[in-house]
Amino acid sequence: MTQQEYQQEIEFIFNRFPSYQTAGKVAYKPGIESMLALDAMLGHPHRKFRTIHVAGTNGKGSTSHMIAAALQKNYRVGLYTSPHLVDFRERIKVDGEMVPQEFVYGFLKEYRERFVEIGASFFEITTALAFAYFASCEVDVAVIECGLGGRLDSTNIITPELAIITNIGLDHCDHLGFSLEEIAGEKAGIIKSGVPVVIGEMGEVGNVFSKKAQEVGAPIFFAEEEVLKEGMQGRLYQELVGTEMDLKGACQEKNIRTVCTALGVLESKFETNGAVENICRAAELTGLRGRWETLNCEPFVVCDTGHNAHGFSVLGPQIKSAAQKWLQDHPQGKLHMVFGVVADKDLDSIVEYLPKDAHYHFVKARGTRALPAGKLAMKMETCGFRGEAVEEDIVEFLKKEPFGKEDFVFVGGSTFVVAEAIEFFS
Repeated sequence: MTQQEYQQEIEFIFNRFPSYQTAGKVAYKPGIESMLALDAMLGHPHRKFRTIHVAGTNGKGSTSHMIAAALQKNYRVGLYTSPHLVDFRERIKVDGEMVPQEFVYGFLKEYRERFVEIGASFFEITTALAFAYFASCEVDVAVIECGLGGRLDSTNIITPELAIITNIGLDHCDHLGFSLEEIAGEKAGIIKSGVPVVIGEMGEVGNVFSKKAQEVGAPIFFAEEEVLKEGMQGRLYQELVGTEMDLKGACQEKNIRTVCTALGVLESKFETNGAVENICRAAELTGLRGRWETLNCEPFVVCDTGHNAHGFSVLGPQIKSAAQKWLQDHPQGKLHMVFGVVADKDLDSIVEYLPKDAHYHFVKARGTRALPAGKLAMKMETCGFRGEAVEEDIVEFLKKEPFGKEDFVFVGGSTFVVAEAIEFFS
């Protein structure tokens, strides 16, 4: 296999089977029938290892990576997440190492015709690839993140040791519903008979989860309550509160509660010795990027993959607070926002959390889903934000070094924007 052959195979699945990440809702395929067919074709690889299933509006990625890191101390751990930032193989890891190109190439080449026959989606193919790889590596356990929703998600063919639902916010409403209750109902679809479930944040929909858990006979644990109790989850939480972690961002405080509760529930099934140390090194051990990640020091550049109102309700105040602190020590500096969104995002619900005393550089990330910079600039200007549309590629824009050494720069609004910034600064 040459690098060119590998790239051709990857390009084939991206073009023949468009991903939700790049194509949006036209690539969304609800239901698990095709996934079941793929799974049967491969000999049910997911049955060869234990799993932990993670759903939710925000925090799925960080929670999944922290749990994987905690378990890596004593086990061989698979980790399946989406989307990727730079390399497709980021989605599938074992003990923090990406799936080799050779395995990806061989899998896609061998089953290409069957994918077409079955009518599989990009995400179904990727999920099948992950399960097959984890089985081949003989992992002890795999942390599996839902792609979108839960009930009809391709990953929902598994029967896990534990289900986790991080939180519920308004996002992907076209597919999941336009109320928190409807979205919670879809996420609750991963709750299965006899399988314990951890709820990260009850919010307004705790009753939805309680009702579903009661219906199927699943033990339910609310993290906000559990970490205040005696027991392992409480001890872990007390150890982690105030401890320096390499996963940054205000949102991690809530994610830590979820992770500690999950590990407490798993205590009878998994050895968790060394969990705190590994959780503090989760980004290093698993390779997670883009969560309040510092990309440069002069100027200070930070990025975050937060991309909806629920996420920006936490991220927005953090940007304002961090920028204020930085600019107090760097009086010649200014606050800049390199900001871009996908076209189907509810921008009106995000803007209320964004700083208005910043200069905005409205950008369009690569891919068909991104909102053109000019249209974004017009929308934002009507909401009282000042700045200009950047017509060139994000990387080309950053190459021009448009900021002063004392400036504070936030890059985000979309995972695509963050991905290009990481590409530039790496």
